[in-house]
Formats: sequence, C-alpha cells, structure tokens
Amino acid sequence: MRYFSTFSGIGGFEIPLQEFGHECVGYSEIDKYAIQLYSSHFPSHHNYGDITTISAVSLPDFELLIGGFPCQAFSVAGKRRGFDDTRGTLFFELCRIARIKQPRLLLFENVKGLLNHERGETFRIILSSLDELGYDCQWQVLNSQYFGVPQNRERVFLVGHLRGESRPEVFPLRDFQGIPDTSIRANKGRTQTEISHTIRGHSNKADNVFVDEGGNGIRRFTPVECERLQGFPDHWTAGLSDTQRFKCLGNAVTVNVVREIVKKL
Repeated sequence: MRYFSTFSGIGGFEIPLQEFGHECVGYSEIDKYAIQLYSSHFPSHHNYGDITTISAVSLPDFELLIGGFPCQAFSVAGKRRGFDDTRGTLFFELCRIARIKQPRLLLFENVKGLLNHERGETFRIILSSLDELGYDCQWQVLNSQYFGVPQNRERVFLVGHLRGESRPEVFPLRDFQGIPDTSIRANKGRTQTEISHTIRGHSNKADNVFVDEGGNGIRRFTPVECERLQGFPDHWTAGLSDTQRFKCLGNAVTVNVVREIVKKL
C-alpha cells in the first residue's frame, strides 16, 4: 500500500509501515532536527516540507494518509486553545489533502485530551469534517504501557475509511485485561514504580526523571532509555544534542502501538 506521511517527526509511523512492506510516496516535516534524523533513516523519502504550502494535486497517488497532527493545542499539558491555535488548524490541511487525493484510508494520532476539548466539540468537528469528505471513522484511546513498553502514554488513534471501499475492523484493540496477546500483556504485573510517566516533548528539566532503584537516586532518563520507552531502536536519535533527542522522542508516536494498528490495516 502506498502512503503519504504528514507531521512525520522522526519516523515513528514509518518503522512499522516499512516493516510490513508499505511504500512511502513522500512526507511532510518542517522541524530541522526531526528532518535530520528522518532523512538519515529514510534517505529515499522525499520531504514536501510545510504542509500548508503543499499542492495536493501535485502529490503522487496513495491509498493511506497518516499524520500525528500537532497535539499541543489540545493537550492538558498546554493551554488547550484548540482551533484557536494555529497548530490546531493544521488538521484542516489534512482534510484539504484528503479531499483532493481521496485515499482509501486515514490514520491519525493525537493526545487523549482531544476527545474532551471544548466538551467534545472539537472532536465532533473533526468527525464531521471527515464525514463530509466521505470517511467513516473508528477510534480508540490506547496506552503505550500495554504494548510492550513501560510508559504510561495515552493517545487517541483514529482510522478513517472511504465509503464504498473495504472497511478494516481495526478497533477495539484490547489491553491485557481483555485479550491474551503476549505483545500487549507484556507489562502486566508491573508496579507504578516500574511504569514511566509520559515522555514529553519539551525540555523542562523537571520532566523525564525517575527514581533509580540501582542506587543512583533521582536522575533523568538517558536518550537511549527514552528511545526504548517509545519503541525505537537504540541510538535512533544519535547525532543530536540530548535536549533535541528528548524533544524529538517526546513528540514521537510509540512505535509498538502503531505496529499493532498496522497489522489490522
């Protein structure tokens, strides 16, 4: 399946999509540090740059549109300005591309707070917009800690399928309480000293710290530890400063979660 990747970051969607043999026709990313890492791992992928300047008609045809559109406008960790924030309006750039290209499938990711932002009105607008474009949607909040990484990270994933095309039943993906899948049950039995808090994308020194029971007191995670918490291979972000590595990883999608979704697609 051919796909176009938006808000691509450091390739968290790409890793499982490439594993399953899907073909990237291009991507859109503007952060220079994320581009540095992405292009080092996927040198053959063409960056179309700023999504607001992309001419959708000039894009190659593709069957899947993916994007973890900016979450800061909806996150409880931010000011939650939603569509009043320019980052929030970038969702409509996805709609613009989908309207013209009409891919068979959509796969989007955002923070859990998107669901209750403005008492649910923001998410209603998103679903209504996709409905007008001819897409029926299914969604679920998934926590990374149930997909083989010890990180408490809740994100909403939304799959849209074009009416008239085959509909993959992706959700619900059940956690360890509802399904005996060992890849999802991997963290059953861990205690909350053993499950990391959410890795964040800003560089506040109070974030990304934990109590090291090995006798080292309170310390920050290392970049490699954060890579593992997000399901990336070790040293995936090597070559950047630690500050930028933490930022890129905190803004990334958890690879393990995407892998389970891609299996259903």
